[in-house]
Amino acid sequence: MPDEAKRTAQRVIEQAREPLIALSHRLHADPEIAFEEVMASGWVADWLDAAGFAVTRQLGGLPTAVAGVYGDGPLHVAVIAEYDALPGVGHACGHNIICAAAVGAALGLKAVADEVGLRVSLIGTPAEEGGGGKIRLLQEGAFAGVHAAMMVHPAPRDTLDPLILAAQTLEIEYTGREAHAAGAPELGINAADAFVVAQVGIGLLRQHLPPMTRVHGIVDHGGDAPNIVPAHTRGRFMVRARTTDELDALRDRVVACFEAGALATGARLAVSPRVRYAHLEQDPDILERYRLNAAALGRRFHPFAASGLGPVSTDMGDVSLAMPSIHPMIGVDSLPAVNHQPEFTAAAASPAGDLAVQDGALAMAWTAIDLVLDEALRERLIEDEQLRAEAAELDGGPSAGA
Repeated sequence: MPDEAKRTAQRVIEQAREPLIALSHRLHADPEIAFEEVMASGWVADWLDAAGFAVTRQLGGLPTAVAGVYGDGPLHVAVIAEYDALPGVGHACGHNIICAAAVGAALGLKAVADEVGLRVSLIGTPAEEGGGGKIRLLQEGAFAGVHAAMMVHPAPRDTLDPLILAAQTLEIEYTGREAHAAGAPELGINAADAFVVAQVGIGLLRQHLPPMTRVHGIVDHGGDAPNIVPAHTRGRFMVRARTTDELDALRDRVVACFEAGALATGARLAVSPRVRYAHLEQDPDILERYRLNAAALGRRFHPFAASGLGPVSTDMGDVSLAMPSIHPMIGVDSLPAVNHQPEFTAAAASPAGDLAVQDGALAMAWTAIDLVLDEALRERLIEDEQLRAEAAELDGGPSAGA
């Protein structure tokens, strides 16, 4: 049965190849940033509806989240779609590929769900780029009853073990006092200088931070005119660390640098922490099935250090801590370009990007089939979800996987 089911899924995905690539290119041509993915989520919902899925729009109260569900088997697998783009560089992270591959995998799995005993969901998640859409969907119960979640993410090369760091954005504001920058500078309090002091402190701090720790950001308002002492400045900085515990400790040290800027200049400081992303923990059993299936399609995996991309962050980390999940990187042959560069935008709609759509869809579909037909693994996933649900009931709230 496994081979027969996989052949059926493959036939369906290959028949849908051109429409799936067209979806990927359509998303690529009309990039929408976080929480503004109106067209993208609508296209996904319409596709799922036409394919016979039970569709929920505005999933979890998010206007651009969507879900399609099919089947009533004992194992519930969710395939995750992302479709938000980046400001200025469009789909430079290849979310158009993620989305089209997820739709393809869902189509292939629908064709065999009744036969193998599977319940398949496609969950379209907005705002991965900083908005934490998956975190909000977890909180709203959109993942309730899911036993395993999976997605593939484009990268320069295929790798199974990307380093996904915990991350948080800090919004920083300094308030000083205006004055004539030449005629009476002594009467001003320079809120721009506060950022200078803070960034010098952060630069010196980096020497003493653990490997793979990251601190970076932008000042998006530095003043109003060169002859006025800046009284209001604003910036956004990100901190990243291997785990959420390490992230919390790092954040406190970085905030101390911003406090130093306020102390040195006399400006008032306001720090607003935004959504926090967890680190990623992949399920080794599911990942091994994906490895075998992707390798059967000719995919060759590179160690993380040779993958062409360093540590990154994603709200899929939060999903991975709530339920067994995988998030392998699928190569689009983009080197020397890497994610978030304009050249990677081009790679996301190249022939290699199109192949990633088909291979990603098929590898995920075959992996889900393996999960449901491997009795020991299937029962482990079902039992894990039951334990999570029971623990959540004792805590008096929705389960972590809900």
